[in-house]
Amino acid sequence: MPKPDLFQPADDDARRIARDLIAQATHAALAVIRPGTTLPSVTRIAMATDPQGAPLSLISSLSHHTAALDASPDCALLLGEPGDKGDPLTHPRLTVHARAQLIPRDSADHAPLRDHYLTQRPKAKLYIDFADFRLVRFAVTDALLNGGFGKAYILSAADLIAPFPAPQTVPEHKA
Repeated sequence: MPKPDLFQPADDDARRIARDLIAQATHAALAVIRPGTTLPSVTRIAMATDPQGAPLSLISSLSHHTAALDASPDCALLLGEPGDKGDPLTHPRLTVHARAQLIPRDSADHAPLRDHYLTQRPKAKLYIDFADFRLVRFAVTDALLNGGFGKAYILSAADLIAPFPAPQTVPEHKA
């Protein structure tokens, strides 16, 4: 017997929640596959967005997750934080499936992305130019939004990155 589809069709509310989660994220959990294995690994990274709203980060080549992304750029990001009250599972969260694009320092994209990143994360000015740090843009393939109990959506890359009105505050969900 086939399982019922538990995902609702993407709508403007789901798109807005997902885009707000991306726009407001200061960090994310990054899931990668450890090089030479089939074992997953998760770490926390700093988050910003590129000018189109795609996830953007700054990572060190000294880290294990950078080696993992070099070996296999397919990855996932988990965004969204539980609120101060209620069940953590009632708060919106977004799993973004993506392909990491490590931005070479000598590419035409590097300087504008560097400047854009620093407008969002000015404290990174202390280390952004260290030789081991690289910008990484996450090209979204799709995403899973859990907007709270009974609010599950599969979103396309266009649902997340296409032009849309300015981010609003993520609605507070009460448990």
